[in-house]
Amino acid sequence: MADGRSSVNVEEVDVATLRRWMESGRATARQIVEAYVARIEALDGNLRSVLEVNPEAGAIADALDQECAAGHVRGPLHGIPILLKDNIDTADRMETTAGSLALLGSQPTRDATVAEKLREAGAILLGKTNMSEWANFRSSRSSSGWSGRGRQCRNPYAFDRSPGGSSSGSGVAPAASFCAVAIGTETNGSIVSPANASGVVGIKPTVGLTSRAGVIPISHTQDTIGPLGRTVADAVAVLGAMTGVDSRDPATEASAGHSHTDYTAFLDAEGLSGARIGVVRAAYFGYSEHADAVVNAAIDVMRQRGATIVDPADIPTAKQLGNWLDMRDVLLYEFKADLNTYLEERGHPTIRTLADVIAFNEAHAAEEMPYFRQELHEQSQAKGPLTDQAYLDVLAKNFRLSRDEGLDAVFDEHTLDALIAPTAQPAATIDQINGDRRLGGCSTPAALAGYPLISMPCGSTPFGLPVSLTLMGRAWSEPTLIRIAYALEQALPPRRPPTYLPTLSLP
Repeated sequence: MADGRSSVNVEEVDVATLRRWMESGRATARQIVEAYVARIEALDGNLRSVLEVNPEAGAIADALDQECAAGHVRGPLHGIPILLKDNIDTADRMETTAGSLALLGSQPTRDATVAEKLREAGAILLGKTNMSEWANFRSSRSSSGWSGRGRQCRNPYAFDRSPGGSSSGSGVAPAASFCAVAIGTETNGSIVSPANASGVVGIKPTVGLTSRAGVIPISHTQDTIGPLGRTVADAVAVLGAMTGVDSRDPATEASAGHSHTDYTAFLDAEGLSGARIGVVRAAYFGYSEHADAVVNAAIDVMRQRGATIVDPADIPTAKQLGNWLDMRDVLLYEFKADLNTYLEERGHPTIRTLADVIAFNEAHAAEEMPYFRQELHEQSQAKGPLTDQAYLDVLAKNFRLSRDEGLDAVFDEHTLDALIAPTAQPAATIDQINGDRRLGGCSTPAALAGYPLISMPCGSTPFGLPVSLTLMGRAWSEPTLIRIAYALEQALPPRRPPTYLPTLSLP
């Protein structure tokens, strides 16, 4: 598709500028698509963030250019190329596999609702991004960003560093300017982790704000779909296009009266003034002195810009929420039930159940399991139905600890607008043999509660890796989090673009 002759340079170009180019005649949607594809072809060999480019992207761009020439512009996403995580269905010539060879060659018959909405808004679905296979729910020793289909995705700052997961390629791609915005999914950390590793903004919406219909699932109580982009404004520009009640996903019914189709109205450079922000010290600081130093400096900036900082404002149940094995039982139950429902609807000729996936992996172990196995699949398969009392009890416990006794309790106690903590440590080195090295993270309370998060870059370590902070809010508080995140972004030094180093040069 790319002929190498385009004069359009899309490196570090934001969504608003791309639209201005199209409106002024400086560039067409077709030229922008070709420029992104040229960057992917030139740079992604080392990164493995993009699994495939949509073979119809050029034709879609041409049609949108013709609409624009005829005076019809669908909105702020008209002609904007967007990459989708490989677990989001598209009924076109692209694959949807969750990174697994098991689903290769069997296209869905209908777009995911979020894909439908993006197309209707005029976005060009440019391609699919690599991801941690099955959204990192196959093995407890997995390497984030590794999939049977795409192999190891790599960090754009240093190729031997982890890209985070499971929306790995959806973090790397905007960081490397393969798109302005990509779409990821999160169950627990799968948007905010790659946002942290690749130094981009990731918005994990309230569960139910965006539809999960047509998205390969883990958990109907925790899964949510959100954008990743280099700036708050870029991520926000896409968020509103994906919201709304969807009959295909009952969870979206709760969003009625809480959702917006345009979140750019909440981009307020003075949004820190008067905000009450709590610092979650216990359990979420202290594991990385590098992350702590950068986030503490950002907290000082917040204070200088008029925010009231409540420090500490700890989550009362933080220690109990750290018991990951207990919390994971809900996912083990829901993964089998939800995946079986998805696969039945998809109608794959041979892969109809989780048991079929497990058998496929065993039959293709050399390709699918060279480094780690599938114990989470097997544990999930051993679980009973969602009527089991054990499931109902642990689900109720998770909600109680994360909501009533957790996030809601600390928000009420201190009358807060948001909570803040480091997203995670700077990206660790990739270890496919032993799996990820995770020192800490703060995504679990919001994951179990179904509440929103925004992870945003707030600085870098002295050796060049990005560091991010996470803003946590109550259900449907995206407008408040966006206001605070945007104001902080304007007050901080600009994000440092990727360095594309084979490895870090350390003293």
